[in-house]
Amino acid sequence: MASLYERLGGLNAITAVVDSFAGRCAGDQRINRKFERTDIPRLKTMLVDQVCEATGGPCSYTGREMRETHAGMGVTAGEFDALVGDLVATLNEFEVPRAEQDELLGLLAPMRGDIVEVESPETGTPLPQTYAPAPALR
Repeated sequence: MASLYERLGGLNAITAVVDSFAGRCAGDQRINRKFERTDIPRLKTMLVDQVCEATGGPCSYTGREMRETHAGMGVTAGEFDALVGDLVATLNEFEVPRAEQDELLGLLAPMRGDIVEVESPETGTPLPQTYAPAPALR
């Protein structure tokens, strides 16, 4: 059976989905404040590598662990759920079949505990001033 990476359409398809997803997140007032100090090109590169590797592709994710990346961001459960909703909407936009969506979401779901710091349905919370984003890629 083909890997999830292959069934998703490979690197070009994953890159297109990540680009669209990043734009959708930027326009989502429920979560976009969490990205105010994020280097978006770096984020896109890391997401592409992470999804590519997780789905059986040839990429290697070299970014920080999810707990380290999100420590101090104050991400709420509501914001995490909104982001997942944005991902599903993006996958639907690209007509990714339900089986592949479920498999991808199953790979990403275990990260919730490393990302969510506040078990609250609240969304749109500000990024704490103390949060230090990752340095830009060189």
